[in-house]
Parts: sequence; C-alpha cells; structure tokens
Amino acid sequence: QVLLVESGGGLVQAGGSLRLSCSASRSSFSITTMGWYRQAPGKQRELVAIIVTGREPVYADSVRGRFTISRDNAKKTVDLQMNNLKPEDTAVYYCYAQAPIVAYWGQGTQVTVSS
Repeated sequence: QVLLVESGGGLVQAGGSLRLSCSASRSSFSITTMGWYRQAPGKQRELVAIIVTGREPVYADSVRGRFTISRDNAKKTVDLQMNNLKPEDTAVYYCYAQAPIVAYWGQGTQVTVSS
C-alpha cells in the first residue's frame, strides 16, 4: 500500500502563506492522481486541488487564484502553495493519492489562519 507523509501545516495570519508538501511511498502501483482535500470542524471533507497525470490541475472555486498545486511524478510528491490565506481556509488538510482501484490518504495536517 501507499504511505503518504505530509508536512508544512501551521499557524499563519490572514494574508500570509504556507506551503504543504506530501510524499508517497511503498507502492508498486502507478499513481494517477495526487492532490489535497481539507476538512473544517463540522464540515464535510472537500476537494482543494488535484492533478491527474497528463492533465491540468483542478482547483476548488474557493481557492482558485490563491493556491497552486505542483507535482513531481518521479519523486511522487505533491505540494500546495497557499497564498493570501483567509480564516475560512482553516482546516485539516489531507494529502491523497489515487492508484488503480484504490485511493490513499495522509494523516492530515492542521492549517490555522488567524484574522
């Protein structure tokens, strides 16, 4: 199976920036998609940004223009550059990777944006 290791979460003031990183390991299957979801307290987990192999990134409307996702297929890593952060971005952010048939999730990293 795939183990996803995340880093980069933390506390930042509104308008600030954070960069999340995630690396995938321990899988012989080809990863077709990597990306990020988030879940705020009392809310459903939602897509933030994903990159499907060979395609352009897809962003949630709420983050488009502020967040940038990047992927290194050789290293099996995915980063999320988050700029102009807002308090409503506060959530636990989860890395995910999609292999044939099965998806994998990171443990989550807390992002807190203060006003």
